[in-house]
Amino acid sequence: MIHQIRQKKLLSQLAKNALVIVSTNPEQYRNGDVHYPFRPHSDFWYLTGFTEPEAIAVFSKESYTIFLRDQDPRREIWDGERLGVANAPQALNADYAYPISELKTQLPQLIANTTLYYDFKPCALDDDIMAYLTTTKTQSLNEYLHEMRLIKDTNEIALMQKAADISTQAHQLAMQQSKAGAFEYEIASIFDANFRKNNAEHAYTPIVAGGKNACILHYIKNDQVLNEGDLLLIDAGCEVAGYAADITRTFPVNGTFSQAQRQIYQIVLDAQLAAIECIKPGETVTKPHQITTKIIRQGLIALGILQTDGDLAQFYMHGTGHWLGLDVHDVGRYKQGEQHRQYQAGMVTTVEPGIYIRKDDKINPIYWNIGVRIEDDILVTENGNRVLTKNLAKTIDEIELLMRKK
Repeated sequence: MIHQIRQKKLLSQLAKNALVIVSTNPEQYRNGDVHYPFRPHSDFWYLTGFTEPEAIAVFSKESYTIFLRDQDPRREIWDGERLGVANAPQALNADYAYPISELKTQLPQLIANTTLYYDFKPCALDDDIMAYLTTTKTQSLNEYLHEMRLIKDTNEIALMQKAADISTQAHQLAMQQSKAGAFEYEIASIFDANFRKNNAEHAYTPIVAGGKNACILHYIKNDQVLNEGDLLLIDAGCEVAGYAADITRTFPVNGTFSQAQRQIYQIVLDAQLAAIECIKPGETVTKPHQITTKIIRQGLIALGILQTDGDLAQFYMHGTGHWLGLDVHDVGRYKQGEQHRQYQAGMVTTVEPGIYIRKDDKINPIYWNIGVRIEDDILVTENGNRVLTKNLAKTIDEIELLMRKK
């Protein structure tokens, strides 16, 4: 199994007597007797493939032990079947399996005479683990595990491509169904339906931001009416088997960009295309941001929105991209030592420049409340890159043509 291969690869980087402990999340109450939908912790999922709550994996070069909830006929009537201790060794390729309730008695024996690798997470399960390790020195696992997660294998890339394709389809439908008078939540429901139809989940809370709301970077209320002449910024992506897509598109509610909207949009698009073009093995991860800030600064100066010595952060206040994988803001360092790292084949990054112009008496009113962000998912390949989200309309002409096909 791929998960055992990952365990062995991880152990090969650690001390000879290394023992690794990773835990997943417990269920979280939403309110009353209602839980939030459960989602495994990404590190645990990556190393075990097990998706039930309240589980801990302990493995070394000699053995693999899993602690999990045992079968419970009474609870399974309410909540569904559990894998259980008896079935776990065969299903998970584990050597030993114990009920999670036996962690306290079994863990001291497992950790004896080992170099322990474990990173505390603020949840109930890890509080229990820490209680049993009060006299044991631990080393960080994340610096090794997260570097592994940063480089995607062919199976991971296929899952991310599937997530990108499903998300692309939802964005296309949203463009075609948007109209003045609709509410942001009506457009958001298109993503809900499309993701569920394809057995996918939201990778993050979607942003469906019309007009001035697009100038709020993490706007998630999604409850305002869409007005004639406004732009609509949608940042939404699904996850498939845990692997995320992250896409943003900005388009006119009525299907036609105004002149001012065209000007701002084209600056962002030019910046994004140039940034994507530079991504390849050996290029530093800071290069896309250097490119986007230069193009956006020049574009805003040309329009008289920004003075030569002006502060670009007033209009572009976030980074140009982030790692993508099992987490939408995925793990992995951006520096190696004091140096910014270089791209390697198998990395997946977003590229998402933006311009956000709030109402300001110093700026021509034709640009007020224009917020534009364009985001795609980029796989670094041996010879350059591949845009996983390339099939989604992005140029002004492509967007306007797609929106006419309602």
